[in-house]
Amino acid sequence: MRAVAYRKSLPIAEAESLVDVELPDPVPAGRDVLVAVKAVSVNPVDTKVRRRVSPEGAWKVLGWDAAGVVVATGPEATRFKPGDAVFHAGQIDRPGTNSELHLVDERIVGRKPASLSFAEAAAMPLTAITAWEALFDRLDVSGRPVPGAARAILVVGGAGGVGSIAIQMARRLTDLTVIATASRPETREWVAALGAHHVVDHARPLAGEVAALGVGAPAFVFSTTGTAGHMPEIAALIAPQGRVAVIDDLDGLDFNPLIRKSVSLHGEWMYTRPVFGTADMAEQGAILDRVADLVDDGTLRTTLTEVFGAINAANLRRAHALIESGRALGKVVLEGF
Repeated sequence: MRAVAYRKSLPIAEAESLVDVELPDPVPAGRDVLVAVKAVSVNPVDTKVRRRVSPEGAWKVLGWDAAGVVVATGPEATRFKPGDAVFHAGQIDRPGTNSELHLVDERIVGRKPASLSFAEAAAMPLTAITAWEALFDRLDVSGRPVPGAARAILVVGGAGGVGSIAIQMARRLTDLTVIATASRPETREWVAALGAHHVVDHARPLAGEVAALGVGAPAFVFSTTGTAGHMPEIAALIAPQGRVAVIDDLDGLDFNPLIRKSVSLHGEWMYTRPVFGTADMAEQGAILDRVADLVDDGTLRTTLTEVFGAINAANLRRAHALIESGRALGKVVLEGF
């Protein structure tokens, strides 16, 4: 099968950073489904793994988002059959989706939204799972309230892939006032169109930006990028006993301001369930099925903003470069081989 892979961690400007290769066709076992990949999207995790993980000679295939068609199943698989259209994010400890054929455990696969093209669907799995788990599993925004806090959530990095779907979920599925951060005219327009009640500039001190809205101290913060730099402002603006969820690196972070307010900090890593084989691993497939229903009934929309062409090394290098620039809006997708 055709695939895009790398053998050595290199800057994305170098041609060998991602290479077109031929690899053996994978064979499903256990609860695996084998998916013929029609479209993939690119996430920050793709670029982080490429920069930090050197496979030491073996070809490593990246990619943790795909939409495609099931072509075979393992002997223990029961959820899908050949011909089913699906979308999924895969597992970080298995080969990625940047290949013609991809093996994935059926428990973390969902049915593709019928109303979306493969490209539109491929933009959604990783970010939708991440946003859903952060909002409803980690922050518990629909459950236990924060005494005295405003029923509000601040989404830091609202125009990114995760922020773009988190805004929609918070606005459409909860009663929260949704505050999103964005700094450029096009990103401010984007997050407002997705449903944010208020937009603040993360290039300015966030505590003052949020206070000026007059909504009160938010109960929740979901920080998707730049968390270490924003944490002093987050600690200042969040309500006492509030809850913060983060998905990026926190190296060198001072937690003392959060402790003084008894604020709980929740890490969200969408790979936790599949990597550790948790008892509720199948919840990720269920989340994707719910997302498909919400897309098909018009509650949620795809966050696809641009298709970069076919799935090949040159186009993936271009997509990685955009992600690394920090100026991506929504999700970039590649379609077909």
